[in-house]
Amino acid sequence: MRELRILAGLALVVALLVVGCAGSQVGYTQPVSIYSTMDSTSLIYTNPRAASQVYDHPLRWIAFMMNPLGVAVDYGVNRPIYTLSSLAPGAFGYTSEDAMLDSQRWSLLSP
Repeated sequence: MRELRILAGLALVVALLVVGCAGSQVGYTQPVSIYSTMDSTSLIYTNPRAASQVYDHPLRWIAFMMNPLGVAVDYGVNRPIYTLSSLAPGAFGYTSEDAMLDSQRWSLLSP
């Protein structure tokens, strides 16, 4: 009985992830203006909110809320592991590609 509940829960999660994009498809709508919403002058001529998607997937809101947690895990767990593994590259399999990516990651912090 427990296995059936787990299987049903997994099926529900998979169904939610698979149907997520399909449910948010919106047909063609008339543009608010002839200007692109990415154009800096479009704020003068249009309302950018009016050009945004009306039907947004709810998992996107969850991802926005989880982003600070992901950044905290990156700084608190991932980066220290890379730093420690760079001390003994042969033992941990730290490659030159890892060193390049790690240096680029830390260079984003410096102004």
